Amino acid sequence: MSGRGGTPYIGSKISLISKAQIRYEGVLSYVDTERSTVALAKVKSYGTEDRHAGSPLPPKDEVYEYIIFRGSDIKEITVSEPTKPHHGLPRDPAIVQVCSRVSLLTCFG
Repeated sequence: MSGRGGTPYIGSKISLISKAQIRYEGVLSYVDTERSTVALAKVKSYGTEDRHAGSPLPPKDEVYEYIIFRGSDIKEITVSEPTKPHHGLPRDPAIVQVCSRVSLLTCFG
């Protein structure tokens, strides 16, 4: 994955497993190659599930608005669902993010 403008997976549903063996699912918001971070939006934690970890963690019911992950602490990233066209717009590499009237503060706040 490359920097923000060139990342074709922005907006895709992502499954991420940290080195602590915790699985997270969310929507890929951005990748910062300079800081080596990955940000997911609308994130749910599924805990360690059946993976071997120092101490097992259960899933959380809470959905987090954003979580920024340190790239060096990510064990695995997979695309669960590819990006869907937003509001009938075509797939256009010029579009970085689409905001509805409800989500304007999230986009520009």
